[in-house]
Amino acid sequence: MYKVLSLNNISPEGLKLLPSDQYTVGEKFESPDAIILRSYKMHGESWPASVKAIARAGAGVNNIPVDEFTKRGVPVFNAPGANANAVKELVISGMLLAARNLCQAYVYTQALQGEGDELNKQVEAGKKKFVGYELPGRTLGVIGLGAIGVQVANAAHSLGMNVIGFDNHITVSRAWQLSAGVEQARSLEDLFSRSDMVTLHVPLLEDTKHLVNAKRIAMMKQDGVVLNFARGGIVDDAAVLESLKAGHLGRYVSDFPSRELLGNDQVITLPHLGASTEEAETNCAIMVSQNMRDYIEHGIVRFSVNFPDADMPRTSGSRITIANQNKPNMVAQISTCLATAGLNVDDLLNKSRGDVAYTIVDLDGPVPAETIAAIGAIEGVINVRCLGQCG
Repeated sequence: MYKVLSLNNISPEGLKLLPSDQYTVGEKFESPDAIILRSYKMHGESWPASVKAIARAGAGVNNIPVDEFTKRGVPVFNAPGANANAVKELVISGMLLAARNLCQAYVYTQALQGEGDELNKQVEAGKKKFVGYELPGRTLGVIGLGAIGVQVANAAHSLGMNVIGFDNHITVSRAWQLSAGVEQARSLEDLFSRSDMVTLHVPLLEDTKHLVNAKRIAMMKQDGVVLNFARGGIVDDAAVLESLKAGHLGRYVSDFPSRELLGNDQVITLPHLGASTEEAETNCAIMVSQNMRDYIEHGIVRFSVNFPDADMPRTSGSRITIANQNKPNMVAQISTCLATAGLNVDDLLNKSRGDVAYTIVDLDGPVPAETIAAIGAIEGVINVRCLGQCG
């Protein structure tokens, strides 16, 4: 029976994929086999050596000490794209909130006093005060063309906007999904200088911290709008506030409130609503539950942020998986251990990602415990798992 520690409430639709005769999901386990979570901050805590997998029911993994788990040979799974539609809809909503001054107009009407002609007079005054603009013909710059960025770009283009995108690491599959009308920006500076609105869809990394800074904001058109539904820290809040005060930037829409942003009527802040829909939470839970189960039971890796994708159909009852440092001669040493035990390889898959290599081996017979120990003793091997017929 596998034990899965749940650090947050996870959609029951996802947990249904973990059959009750094989898995127990709970909030307290001393030696869990896996951990599933959403926004729980795992940094600074000690996690049991029994943990074989981490499953984040969402896209970002800033709340998980990924490097620590990588050193332990533990894959961290996420759900890229499962919440893409939810975030896309919120970005489009944010654009409309900014363009039509809807938040400010709502606050204005909530404070209206009087009745009849007096009230109507105030309504008409507000109508003039909160004049906005329409989106068609405006230029949207999309930074990051992954699952969410592509959907945002296509939706904005369908609304009649001019859309330019920038992504140094766009995949072929994402490029195929882009509308033919989305133009490629030559650089970030090119994108900022041509955009009325800029939306961000990149992770928070060392090289994306304060990607939106004073210099780039100054390149934007007068009364431009910055939308941040990616991560706090990607935008330099101080630079935004300075530009708003100077009358250059028109609006800032952020899903990541900070004390400095609150109370500014040119800033629209939301309480991290990006993936807060029932559909998105269900999609994320289903995706990571299935991928976590495939790894625990079969060693298959899909959508991990720290391990290479490794998907090999199982050809026998004996399967071992090895996570090791990505360096020469590792597969040869593993094969030598198997040959010494008289085991024949039915199938083998070896993949690497950065400093980590991962191997799946199907064998023609039971794997003795001493063979697992011998492989684990190879210099550079991080961990070994035996799935199936193990001695």
